[in-house]
Amino acid sequence: MIETHAHLYFDRFDADRDQVIQRAFDAGVRKIINIGIDIDTSLACIELAERHTGLFATVGIHPNDSMKLDDKSLAQLRELSRHEKVVAIGEIGLDFHWDTCPVDVQKQAFHQQIRLAKDVGLPIVIHNREAGPEILELLDSAGTDGLSGVFHCFSENAEIAEQALQLGFHISFTGNLTFKKSMLPEVAAAIPTERLLLETDCPFLSPEPKRGKRNEPAHVVHIARKIAEIKGIELATLVATTSANAEALFRLHEKAFA
Repeated sequence: MIETHAHLYFDRFDADRDQVIQRAFDAGVRKIINIGIDIDTSLACIELAERHTGLFATVGIHPNDSMKLDDKSLAQLRELSRHEKVVAIGEIGLDFHWDTCPVDVQKQAFHQQIRLAKDVGLPIVIHNREAGPEILELLDSAGTDGLSGVFHCFSENAEIAEQALQLGFHISFTGNLTFKKSMLPEVAAAIPTERLLLETDCPFLSPEPKRGKRNEPAHVVHIARKIAEIKGIELATLVATTSANAEALFRLHEKAFA
């Protein structure tokens, strides 16, 4: 399995970070992508990737931190994006759930980082919380030629998913897919397996049967099992396909020995 969205730099992992990483590898996770949410965490992602062969990094400014994006930080992201183990710009996007940053500031930061991703030839990792139509509109206006990426932690309806697929993006679900009252299995059923990725978004959103506990990359197997069940396919088939998807999108094979 390839875990495409983790936040292992958070202090919730300070006491046992190396053990958490080893548990993931022991559970069948081959590679982990750590996702930056500002300059400091982007640097932390790179530092972890330098220490562990199977870890990779993204760099970006989370929408709730969009006010941190200025000319200096944008130049820093551009420089960091050249690191041999950086595989995407993200997580970036829009978040209308929390009232922490004005919408116009979020949109400007999202647009600037989309442009950066195009300039440096990297995919994007999209954070979307209650902002699906606006994100799709912004992607369309920015132009998706030469742009790829993933809608991470998908929690929208099938219509938004279909539009994201039409724009050429992948989709990934977290532990929210496994919750008993979730409507997301209906959405997942309609998404081609060739466009799905696996993720945990740890330490958040632990899947059943780990709900209520700290999430970690090893738990991605529970999400994989749920998707395989929804699709009516063998777990091994689902893992092979989603791993191939991640390898291709993030070009991990090119960085295998970094």
